[in-house]
Amino acid sequence: MSTKLQHCPLPETDVPSTPPPPLSAAIYKSRIVATCERARSAGVDVLVVWGDREHSSNMSYLSGFDPRFEEALMVIDTSGARPPRLLVGNECLGFAPDAEIGIAVELWQDLSLMGQPRERSRTLRDVLAGEGVVAGARIGCIGWKTYSPALLGTSGQAEQAIDMPAYVVDLLREMTTGGGTVVNSTGILMNVRDGLRLINEPEQIRLFEYAACVSSSGIMSLLQRVRPGVREDDLERELDSRGLTLSCHRMVGFGEKARRGLASASANTARQGDALTTAFGVAGALTCRAGAVASGPEEMPEAARDFYEKFFANYVEVVRAWYAAARVGATGGEVFAAAEEVRDQSLFDFALNPGHYLHLDEWVNSPFAKGNDVPLRSGMAIQVDIIPVSKGPFCYVNLEDGIVLADEELRERLRRLDPALMQRVERRRAYMTAVLGYRLDESVLPLGNTSGWLAPYVTNLSLAVTNA
Repeated sequence: MSTKLQHCPLPETDVPSTPPPPLSAAIYKSRIVATCERARSAGVDVLVVWGDREHSSNMSYLSGFDPRFEEALMVIDTSGARPPRLLVGNECLGFAPDAEIGIAVELWQDLSLMGQPRERSRTLRDVLAGEGVVAGARIGCIGWKTYSPALLGTSGQAEQAIDMPAYVVDLLREMTTGGGTVVNSTGILMNVRDGLRLINEPEQIRLFEYAACVSSSGIMSLLQRVRPGVREDDLERELDSRGLTLSCHRMVGFGEKARRGLASASANTARQGDALTTAFGVAGALTCRAGAVASGPEEMPEAARDFYEKFFANYVEVVRAWYAAARVGATGGEVFAAAEEVRDQSLFDFALNPGHYLHLDEWVNSPFAKGNDVPLRSGMAIQVDIIPVSKGPFCYVNLEDGIVLADEELRERLRRLDPALMQRVERRRAYMTAVLGYRLDESVLPLGNTSGWLAPYVTNLSLAVTNA
């Protein structure tokens, strides 16, 4: 049956009353061991990991520590001869990771804010020398991105592009002269094909599912209050993180301001027929919705009325095709092709890749591109992130949710770990298939309560796009 608007029950948007326990020290230890093994296979003697407030996911993945107010530096001897050493500033000293992980924490006060005490620390040179940064060593830097050869304009030199402060990289290069080298090793964790952060433990998936409950329930609470006259900053109160770390700032925009999709909430007021966009991201999950402040086409601007209906109908067809193609063993290119095949090119373009890997940070990497042969594997967390750019009158529609791909073995492990989690997943799958008309492979586990659901006329949320 063709895509249509139909009155549907709203998806259930409950949040577990108790959050899952944090990851154990054993999991972090195993991650450090795997990272060191991968680094040694690339000839890396020492890893230097950088973290700051905006770019803390790689450090947090390895240690459970995300720096606050300051930056942090972790130095790891890949031979395992000495424990990893975490350098922190004054304010993070008391915010150290779980001691059971076995990370040595040292105060290095130059990571502190300006004007704070700095007389109690060794020099960075002394610290690095004690961790194996010596002449002839190969040092791998883990920041937050890898780079293409085009960045430096010299083929084969992309590994020399390192996103850490110059004072760190310059010192590393000076200390390793005499046959050593300093390279970008971020791909060990974030490579599009086999980065270690692409495959998640059941315990990590449990945390991501809770995060998706929080983000999707917050967005639903916000949408239920959308009316002409409401202010963005009043609606933002509905986006309750419940103490979870934000993965991005909260976004709410009406009307012309919605063109600036990343904008934070303001005192801007909704008017009938306005475009609306909103997104709420916490570590491990992001939920986004965009639509119109209207209850039906008669409340839309006349210039956009007919186009908008074609726009959101084709957009949901694209999302539906994406979900139908996603499965363990499919390639990123195959999923891209399925979505691209049904996209009406006269209506919209893709703003970015249609989907990407998801973790503590909202975007890790993406295999969803034309011809990409990277296989999707069990344990991957993926954001169904298909952002359309209208080719007609300005209007907006979007739905973003997270999924996990899980083979039968992983699904069974999740059932043993948390039966209620899998009950919520099965409820979401049933809603998506029976009510909304999606086709889902058994390996697709929707994480968020609102997965696949779109009400394009936001003041009439019971009117959703279906194919049932």
